[in-house]
Amino acid sequence: MNTPRKTVPLGQIVATRGVLANVPPDRMQEGLARHARGDWGTVCRADAAENDLALAEGWRILSAYPIDPSKPAKGYGENVFWIITEADRSATTFLLPDEY
Repeated sequence: MNTPRKTVPLGQIVATRGVLANVPPDRMQEGLARHARGDWGTVCRADAAENDLALAEGWRILSAYPIDPSKPAKGYGENVFWIITEADRSATTFLLPDEY
């Protein structure tokens, strides 16, 4: 039997101008839902493992999702937006990698 994964407390949700100008609202909602349930998107395996540990230990969590899911996307670069939840869970921010 699989143990359900803890959800990510999101805190205040904010977004940068770059995300608001480039990411459709439905993609933002989908990404946030995935992030909150522990689906880290297109991050590499090492970053996904770090996020799993961060969820248990109370560290910062970073997820990555494609802006246009019909195009290739890595966890960084073009066609990607990030969602970062702060270690204290006070805020979750949508941003583009070049805005970090």
